Amino acid sequence: MAKLFFRYGAMGSSKTANALMVEYNYRERGKKALLVKPRTDVRDGLYVIRSRVGIEQKCILLEELQQMKEEEIQSYDCVIVDEAQFANKEQVELLVFIVDKLSISVICYGLRTDFRNELFEGSMWLLAWADVIEEMKTVCWCGRAARCNARFNEFGEMIQVGEQVLLGGNEFYTTLCRKHFYEGNLGPEWKKR
Repeated sequence: MAKLFFRYGAMGSSKTANALMVEYNYRERGKKALLVKPRTDVRDGLYVIRSRVGIEQKCILLEELQQMKEEEIQSYDCVIVDEAQFANKEQVELLVFIVDKLSISVICYGLRTDFRNELFEGSMWLLAWADVIEEMKTVCWCGRAARCNARFNEFGEMIQVGEQVLLGGNEFYTTLCRKHFYEGNLGPEWKKR
């Protein structure tokens, strides 16, 4: 039975690496998994999904998936969406359609919340409609579970205003537990700077 999965986690929780491993597992067993990402994610090129650990694979854009015919989509055994937080409601509705009408499982990976600890649009609808919701874990500098994505400036100060989307990695973001997020405490390494 096909299902819509939403695997969310803070930055650095190996979401992209897991997505690429799942695609590899399908391929290794003679199955076809379609890798997809939203057009918003251009960090590693338009048609590439790359993990921080260096593994990468070609993909198509979510916007292209919207243009595909049902017969084309049905040639795949699974659809894997990276950076799903950048999807809009209509795109998440398409993913639900693929599961419910075409009987193809869809596995989405993404952030739940932004640097203000507010939901992204895609994440909100995936949380509402996914059949299976799984948290991918990572840790704060203190050792507690990190569920918050903190954005910081060049002075090592946490910032909580600005555009929701600022593409980047460790140069702009770190992950924190909720306590340290609300304290604005990026950890002892920042106090030394």
